[in-house]
Amino acid sequence: MKKRAFFTIPISILLIAVIIASFFLLNIQPAEGKIAKAQKLAEFTKPAVVRVVDYAVVSWQFTNPNDPEVIAILEQLNNQSIVGGSGSGAIISSDGYIVTNAHVVEATQKKDEDIANEAFEQVVTTVADYFKVDYETAYNYMVKYTQYTDIKRVLKVVLPGGDVLDGEVKSYGAPINEGKDVAVLKIEGKNLPTVPLGNSDNIQNQDNIWVIGYPAAADSDILSPDSSLVSSMNAGQISATSKKTEQGSPVIQLNAAATHGNSGGPVINEKGQIIGLLTFRGDTVNGQEVQGFNFAVPVNTVKEFVNQAGVRNTKSETDKLYQEGLELYWGGYYKHALEKFEAVQRIYPNHSEIKQYIANAEKKVDSSKTLWSDYTTIFYIIDGVAGLLVLILLVFTFAGGNSKKSAAAIAASAPSTEPAPSPAPQSPLENTLQDLNKDGKIDVQDILLALQEHQKNQQKKDEE
Repeated sequence: MKKRAFFTIPISILLIAVIIASFFLLNIQPAEGKIAKAQKLAEFTKPAVVRVVDYAVVSWQFTNPNDPEVIAILEQLNNQSIVGGSGSGAIISSDGYIVTNAHVVEATQKKDEDIANEAFEQVVTTVADYFKVDYETAYNYMVKYTQYTDIKRVLKVVLPGGDVLDGEVKSYGAPINEGKDVAVLKIEGKNLPTVPLGNSDNIQNQDNIWVIGYPAAADSDILSPDSSLVSSMNAGQISATSKKTEQGSPVIQLNAAATHGNSGGPVINEKGQIIGLLTFRGDTVNGQEVQGFNFAVPVNTVKEFVNQAGVRNTKSETDKLYQEGLELYWGGYYKHALEKFEAVQRIYPNHSEIKQYIANAEKKVDSSKTLWSDYTTIFYIIDGVAGLLVLILLVFTFAGGNSKKSAAAIAASAPSTEPAPSPAPQSPLENTLQDLNKDGKIDVQDILLALQEHQKNQQKKDEE
């Protein structure tokens, strides 16, 4: 056994080490890489942040043919006025539900008369400026000869990938100063990127937050047209958690920079969850807008309208694949990241970030790290063979060496078939001593007498 163990035990230990090493390698998680949390949040979130464009087109008819100058002014306007604007929003379901502010889509929710009156004010202002008269004079003149002939409502959602889709309001709160400034929209789509909803009851003063959207201050004629598709993300903290509007609706105060166009955009926490929608800014000071004093509708208020619309905030397959791809890419596993990115492109071709990441991964694929989980089947086969060999070696070492000992032990314990030897005849002295000892008491004097008797008997034998 000792000779066998000399080489079988080291081999067994080596095979066991192979099994342990394979389990260790299979359980290694891909390294995430040294990427800042804010960058991760931006990359995860911005594919689901959209620009919302909501407006109404009012067509006019001017009935005074004797005023060619006003006719010329209206013709320059194509006899139309546009009421509305744009804001931001976030997709919360893969089938196209979006949360934003009510005031962002207010233009298309008003009555025709209210829209026409607002548009008419624009026409009057234009005429007053042209003729350099006061607003009231221009209004009194234009109201006699002008009437609207048509109102066309337009609600568009511009996705980061460039798609421009029709939107439909599914639930609607009320604009600023009228109630809860929330609306839920619907666009046609599937496998869309999404942002998860958080819980605004859990927020604390000075929590880190980020505001994402399309601020007007970030638009410029100098920028390329496709730059309008890129959202902006500004960092800040929660400044106050218990403020309310005049109507009693709760709001969150933030110090992150934001401006017109950010309205309806998501405010996210460190987990990438929406904790509010930016809704309005603080008052101007000396006629100037002051940054760092903005307000958001808490996400729990937003959820009231999400529930009204019957929406489920669920993570899409696009989100899952994209985030897995990013983690692999940041960790240096470019080959596997490329596979994830290509899968995203197959199910959602117009993803705003995917083409660039595919191109970058393809450039770096030759330097990709090894992902041991790819070899799971091979490791299982190796472990199975190694385990079997260890078992065989242990049986060979210990069972084989104990065979002779086992046979000897069996033979020793078996009952003997040979007859037991007869006891030797006892001498007279032994008989005498046995007799004397029957009662368990032996006296020295008795022993001496027995010895003398034994000697006499021995002498008689010698003489004969």
